[in-house]
Amino acid sequence: MVVSFTLSPEQEQLKAAARGFAEEHLRDLAAAVRAEPDPLARALLARPVFEKAVGQGFLKGLIPAPVGGAASSGVDAAIFIEEWAAKSPDFVISMAGPLIALAPVYEAGTPDQVGRFVAPFLADSGAPLAAMAYSEPEGSANFDAEPPAAGTRTTAVVDGDHYVINGRKAWASHLSGWDGDGPDLMTIVCRAPGGVSLVVAERDHLAGHVEVEQHHDLPGLRGCLTSRVRLHDVRVPRANLLGAEGQGVALTRNAFFPSGASIGIFAVAAMREAFDVAYRFATTESRGGPGPIIEHQAVSDVLADAKGRIEAVRLLAWRALDAVMAQHPSGPELALHAKVFGSETGVDVVNALVKLVGVTAYDTGFPIVGHLHAALAYPVIEGSNIGVRRRQLQDLFRTAGWDPLAASGMQ
Repeated sequence: MVVSFTLSPEQEQLKAAARGFAEEHLRDLAAAVRAEPDPLARALLARPVFEKAVGQGFLKGLIPAPVGGAASSGVDAAIFIEEWAAKSPDFVISMAGPLIALAPVYEAGTPDQVGRFVAPFLADSGAPLAAMAYSEPEGSANFDAEPPAAGTRTTAVVDGDHYVINGRKAWASHLSGWDGDGPDLMTIVCRAPGGVSLVVAERDHLAGHVEVEQHHDLPGLRGCLTSRVRLHDVRVPRANLLGAEGQGVALTRNAFFPSGASIGIFAVAAMREAFDVAYRFATTESRGGPGPIIEHQAVSDVLADAKGRIEAVRLLAWRALDAVMAQHPSGPELALHAKVFGSETGVDVVNALVKLVGVTAYDTGFPIVGHLHAALAYPVIEGSNIGVRRRQLQDLFRTAGWDPLAASGMQ
């Protein structure tokens, strides 16, 4: 295999198209979101832009080519995620629901299930939404725990040829859908008679059975429609069970590897934008001195450290997302590193750049603190680093025969 870090002509075109869309649509959307105080109203601002993105084929870029999408590699996905997340990470997270919700479908779905569940996201119009209904208000780090622990509380009770699902879910984007009746597809982590399982509810199953308890008002990622909902007697055909009852634990964990790897890219986007602001500040502001503050070694050192860490996280996240989407054995470990190392490096780097700017940065009108608000989310979303991701790494390290060189290909 030839290893190359040069983008192909097609990837350069993808980058240019994604950057152009971000400049034309996402920059203004982000400004409108910042100005809107109501969490539901500001999330709905994204719908017209969402429809434009679907019309230009970007949603298909999250769907693997073998099932009709346009995602040919993880690097391709990383390129356009970074370009969009640089201007509006909340928009990307809202649109990227299929990245998680459909992952178990690809892994365990029957041909009929794959065809039915993927179809809405291959459309050339509209604003189809998908949500992975995993987290619960009481916490989900121990979702697989068996009694007497609570574990997953959402239940799927068998009623003839259907499951009747009841429970509460939180934190996943667009659990409520655009109108409060749920998304086009919801992959629900629930406790069926055979154990923790995944059942896919389609739009018709959800309408009238989703109660919105709260739309969260987030300090960062403010355009994400992040809600707490209650599912009331959602009737879903038993034919919508993915795999077998009790298989939900493994399917859920596997579903979050692509999103974990992508968090590294979101962190890169936050660092990249914050670096741009801090660098321009350092090269143009004298703060009353004889020249720009970049002439001070301490300032230059902060910029140098930040830039090196940005490049390191980008390459790690590219490799992780590519390995996960290619189903390479190194994918899970690399995804965990991209999530943990990438997200925590993002917080450290953006915070250092805020301190470089000084008190001027502590004004919401100055364009850097918003990137810190976004970065602070990345260690705790998509499986918190402490409660979930480091525990997964611990389990990996304790696996018999684990080789520390395997993920790098150097064993």
